[in-house]
Formats: sequence, structure tokens, C-alpha cells
Amino acid sequence: MTATQEPTRGEIGRDRRRKEDQRLITGRTRWTDNITLPGMLHLAMVRSPFPHARITGINTAEAKASPNVVAVFTGADLGEGQGACINAWPVVPDQVTPAHLPMPTDRVAFAGETVAVVVARSAAEARDAAELVEVDYEELPAALDLKESAEAHTNGGALAHPDLGTNVSAVWRFDSAEAGTGGDVEQAIAEARENGIVIEREYRQQRLIPAFMEPRSVVVDPTGEQITVWSATQVPHILRFAIAATTGVPESKIRVIAPDVGGGFGGKLQQTPEEMIAFAVARKLGKPVKFTETRSESLLTAHHGRDQWQRLTLAATKDGHLTGLKVDLLADLGAYVAIVGGGVPVLGAFMFNAIYKFPAYQFQTTNVLTNKTWTDAYRGAGRPEATFAIERLMDELAAELGKDPLEVREMNWIKHEEFPFTTVAGLEYDSGNYEAATARAKEMFGYDALRAEQAERRARGDRVQLGLGVSTFTEMCGLAPSRVLGSLNYGAGGWEHAEVRMLATGKVEVVTGASAHGQGHETAFSQIVADRLGVPFEDVEVLHGDTQISHKGLDTYGSRSLVVGGEALVRAVDKVIEKARPVAAHLLEASADDLEFSDGRFTVRGTDQGMAITEIATAVFAAHNLPDGVEASIDSEATYDPVNFNYPHGTHLCAVEVDTETGQVRLRKYACCDDIGNVINPLIVSGQVHGGLVQGIAQALWEEAVYDDNGTLVTGSFVDYLLPTAADTISFELDHTTSPATTNSLGTKGVGEAGTIASTPAVVNAVVDALRPYGVHDVAMPCTPERVWRAINSGGSGGETTEAAAPHFDESEGAAQ
Repeated sequence: MTATQEPTRGEIGRDRRRKEDQRLITGRTRWTDNITLPGMLHLAMVRSPFPHARITGINTAEAKASPNVVAVFTGADLGEGQGACINAWPVVPDQVTPAHLPMPTDRVAFAGETVAVVVARSAAEARDAAELVEVDYEELPAALDLKESAEAHTNGGALAHPDLGTNVSAVWRFDSAEAGTGGDVEQAIAEARENGIVIEREYRQQRLIPAFMEPRSVVVDPTGEQITVWSATQVPHILRFAIAATTGVPESKIRVIAPDVGGGFGGKLQQTPEEMIAFAVARKLGKPVKFTETRSESLLTAHHGRDQWQRLTLAATKDGHLTGLKVDLLADLGAYVAIVGGGVPVLGAFMFNAIYKFPAYQFQTTNVLTNKTWTDAYRGAGRPEATFAIERLMDELAAELGKDPLEVREMNWIKHEEFPFTTVAGLEYDSGNYEAATARAKEMFGYDALRAEQAERRARGDRVQLGLGVSTFTEMCGLAPSRVLGSLNYGAGGWEHAEVRMLATGKVEVVTGASAHGQGHETAFSQIVADRLGVPFEDVEVLHGDTQISHKGLDTYGSRSLVVGGEALVRAVDKVIEKARPVAAHLLEASADDLEFSDGRFTVRGTDQGMAITEIATAVFAAHNLPDGVEASIDSEATYDPVNFNYPHGTHLCAVEVDTETGQVRLRKYACCDDIGNVINPLIVSGQVHGGLVQGIAQALWEEAVYDDNGTLVTGSFVDYLLPTAADTISFELDHTTSPATTNSLGTKGVGEAGTIASTPAVVNAVVDALRPYGVHDVAMPCTPERVWRAINSGGSGGETTEAAAPHFDESEGAAQ
């Protein structure tokens, strides 16, 4: 048997349509909710309507008597078998961390928390019976307002967890003078007050909801030798660890499968209470169970993101050179410290200085517990918050100086010849060229022409004003070097694992610990292997998302899959080639030192003799003629731990038109030039940037999770939580420059979060730029028509959100309102 095929050359950098889309777009895949097992039961959760209350009684009799109801369990019924929800990142040694049971027994800490679970033979019967469970509550004072909650321990305010005596979970601080990475920020500010410029602002990062397409769903089958968990999760390996660590079930007895997952954006990196309850119920009954949340349950109880107050002080010389930056955050953790939780603002700590050469820097976050849904990583995780703050400040500095915002940025950013550059936050940026990306973005945008149009409109007092917004950003991607995570007290490492199996038929199986949920891993990883190994793209099969197949991994988040998981794959491929070399030398009757490997073939230098690596795979499978002492396998695996983050960057420019009589904001033009190092698949990159842009623009203009004074989420459906559609946005102009990363052999940088990080400040800067002639210096997010109108007519930043929803697509005019 032989297995030879012509390799496909030049896969890296090629526009490949995603191979996984054949099943995803045509609906041929099987989501978790599609799984049906013999004898499977269905779960429905009984949830608290109160943000904070003591449970004084639960009557389940009527629910248990309902048709086809098998059981009703409370937290007390499940006991220790329900395990616990973990926090993997205690940011300080004395962090205050409330115990987080999947189903509490005595007190609820946010509206939507589960107090009982109904098990029935159908989902509809379970939900009907759940309404018959009677729960008696004694309402308790609720900690809802972030600023008030932060001070509650000093003024007798409401405590989210009264037994803790405080709502402050942790205070984490970085100071460049103390760390030896820069000067004294207080001195810099004092000097600027005397003989320079000080910009002081307070910005609000509103609460957001990840709002992934596929709601969370879990199926647990306890009937085999292993307990099998199917879950719409982005972290199957971490979920398996968390279940084992908190229930006492050996990890070897738990198999977690993440089938195709319909989006996550960080919202599926939890070990959720619902997963733990399903696991406990399945074990208790000895039967398979399924739980799939409704959309409203998803918006109410899947974790939320952002939710910070940012107090900022920027110091500069009179001519605009930056001298210091001080950041003081209040971060709302919600009711519990989630799996990353308090680490999200800490991730941002290293990015507020962004691309600029600050001599002095200080960052402090106060992480606060409240009686709202807990928050955690949401696309970008700390970096969008940081980028928003610094890019808003840079525009304010430019306005103070009367200079163009791009000119002020260029005065202060790191020049391309200065890389590698160690920042005031202590990170070493390996590569970049901010000048080139900005020049290209300006060219695509038509910056000078739009500035001229803006001046003309202002001069004639046009009712609709034009605003131009700038955002020049960088981010740290590829979480992360394990030694860095360890120094920050993070509970896990940052490595990734990959395996390459050479099959007898000449096909290649790739196993990766990175678990995709819509990114296109199967396509991009196939391109990498095809190029490196010299085999056809179609002959590479990527396996992932099943802890029994991919036994080792740290999953997907933080733009790490390509730069960490992809590099692990490269190293595994290289091992395959080196293991094949002595076999090739033996079969070709040549010295291994005389062999060259190229385009999938070993050739003997100076001759026309050669052999494809797929032929060697077949020969190794037969094992009839191997050199002495060589094992009958060229399969290889590798675990890669990065030595540094990588730092994509870009310049995003946005033009908006603002109707000064109605407050309506229309996107006019958006152009961006990102530098993400070498590109594996430009088509996938464009898709990632497009999606990211919409998500970031949505924070600027539309999305906000709103609670009323009773602690009830009033944006609990897509009627009230304005998730944009394609009709709400415009076409974007994209391009990229290339500064290869020096910390991985592919030269790649992360791209999954870039659009989200950069776009929000670009849009808000554009809105404010349009309104500066009206004395407006800030508009709080989301910049709804009502808020913009109030900013124009009443001053300030537009006030609080008073209703749940902003207007959607205007069909009569064919554009976003």
C-alpha cells in the first residue's frame, strides 16, 4: 500500500473558506440541545425574583405531583454532591471571596439565582412544574449601586454578603515607581498642575451581556464507566477539572465534550451552576439529564461583562508630551467572584498606557461585590476598558491643545525603530509599526477630506454635524506565559498542547487542546499543518473539544488559540519530521545528514532520490523494514508555553453624523488598519475583525444591561437589550500591515478581540468630536439619541439610562438610528 499525494503549496496566507462552515451553515451539525439519549430527563430551574433574600421555606409538593415530574431538588437535597463554582484567580492573598454553591440553601444573592430544580420527562413539563414550586423569601437590603456598595462597610450600607462585613473583595495596585519601571506619578501630576496640562475625567463602562447565539446547554449521562458531560462551553478541560476538584469524582471518570458551540465571547468560559446542578442530578438519579436555558435565562444569569467606573488623571507638558497617568477603578464583580472575575480589571492594568511612552504610571482597582449577576471576561477582558479610557483621554488632550488627535498621538507613541520596547507597566512589546498602520488607515478613510467637510459643516451651522473618531490601540494577546500568570496568582498555566498523528493512508489527524466555538480553528490549523508538513489541506483533520480525544489542553480565550495552540502544533509537526528522518534515511539508503525536507518530501542532496512523508507513514505503519532501535511511530505531540504575550495593534477611524436636533447618531464611515503579524487566513481574519467591530460599536451606541431600583434586570430579552443586526451597521474598510511577532515561529498575533477593543473609543470619540462646538466633552455609553440630545441641551454626559431599550433599525429610512 502506498499513500502519495501532491501537496498543496502556499496554504498560509491563503483565503480559505472555513471547512467547518459546511456543517455549521447548513444546519447539519449537532448542537448540545440536539442530543437525545435513551431515558433522558429534562431540567427546569426555579429562580429567585429577588436580588437579595433569605430562603425561609420551599414547598415542592404540588410540583412533584405534576404530570411526568420525576423529582424536585433543593440545594439541601443535593448537599455536597453539587460541588462548588470556583474562582481561579484570587488577585490578592487576602481577597474576600464568598462561597459560591451552584444552588444555595439559605440565601440568594442576585435575581435569577437557582433555588430548586425540577426533573421531568419533557422540558415543557419541567418548566410548567417549576412554576408550582413555592418559595418563601425574607427580603434583605440589596447592594446595587457600585459606588455606594464600595463604601457600604464604612457607612452602614447594604452588604451583598452580610457575613463578610464588606463589599470590597480586593484592592490591587501597580505603581511604576514601586515596581522600578517608571517614575512617581504623583510628582508628575503635581508638576503638570504647576506648569503643564492635567486632564481629569471619570468614565463609565456600562454593564454588557455577551449574548452568544447558542444559549447554554448541558447534557449529562452517568450510565457509562465515565460520566459524560456534553456542554456548550468554550473550556471543556477546565470544566472537567472544576467538576472533579469540587465533587470528588476522579477526573479520569469524567469526560467532557464540547460539540460545535455557537459563540462564547468569554461568556462560556465559566463552570456554570447549571452544569454542576445537572451533574449532581444525573448522579443522584442515575439517568441522563438535559438542561437548556431560555434566552431570558441566558441574559439574566449567564455572566455579564465590563461594569466599571474609571477615574483617570493624565499629566502632560504644555506642548502635549505625556508625563504621567493615574488610573483608579471601581469594578463591579456582581454577587460572586467568578472563575476569572477580579482578574479582568487586572488584565487591563497593563494596557492603560497603551502605545504611549509614559514616564510614570499608577493603577489601582477596587473590586466590589454587589447583588447583581456576576461579571467576568467579555471579549477583550480588561483591554477594551483600558483602551477606551486612554483613547478618550488622548482626544481630550488634543482638544485642550487645539491640535489634531492623530498629531498628539504620534508625538507620544513608540516609534517603530524603538522595538522591542519595555513599557512603564513592565511589559516588553516585541514588534509594531504604529506609523505605518496609521498612514494606511488615514489613506483608506480619506481623513483630510473628511476634516475639511467637518469644518465646512461647522462653518455653515449644519443641523447634522460630522464627527471624526480616532483609536490607536494595542493589546496583550496569547494568554499567557505561565510564569507571568503565576506571578499574578492565577491558578492555572498558559501552555497549550497539540498532537499530530500520521495515519497509514497518508492522512493526518491533528489533536488540539484549543477548543473552538466559532473561530475557524479547523481551517486555520489545517493550513498550518498542510504548509509545514507538505500535505494537502484536505488531508488534515482537526480534532478538538473532547477530553477523551484531546486529553490535555487549556481551551480557548484571550486570543490564545493561534499564537499558543498554533505554535504547539508547529512544534509537534517538526517532531514528526525529525522522527521520520532516520526512517527515510534507512529506506533511501542514505545518510540522515544528506537528507533535505521540503514540500512534504525527503530528498537525498545531489540526487533525484526522494520519498514523501506520507509514504514513510505507511512504511512505519507496516513496520516491515525499520532501522534497528526505531519505534514504529512518527506520531508526535508538543506542549508549548509562550515566553511572552504578543501585541497586535492598529489604527481605527470612524466618522459619524449627529443630528443636533434629535440626537440621532449615524455611522458614516469606518476604516481600520490592524497589524496582527503574519496572517494565516485573511478571510477568517476579516470575519473576526468584522464581528469584533460590531460588538465594540454596539457598546458605544446600543447595548446596556439595565437594572431597576429593585435589582431586577429590565433588559432580559432581545426586545429590551439592543443587540445589533447587520442592518444596524455599515460596511467597513479593512486592511492590515505586518510586523511579525518575534515570540512564535509563525510570526502571528491575536485577532479575535482586536475589533472590539479598538472600535468603542473610535465611535465615542467621533460622537464627542461632532458635538465639541456645543460644549460637549463626553457622552456616556451607550450614546443613545436621548442621551446625546440631553448632552447637547442639558450639559454633562447625557445622564443615566432611563429605559431599557434604544431604537433599532429604522426600516423607513434603511439605516441605523
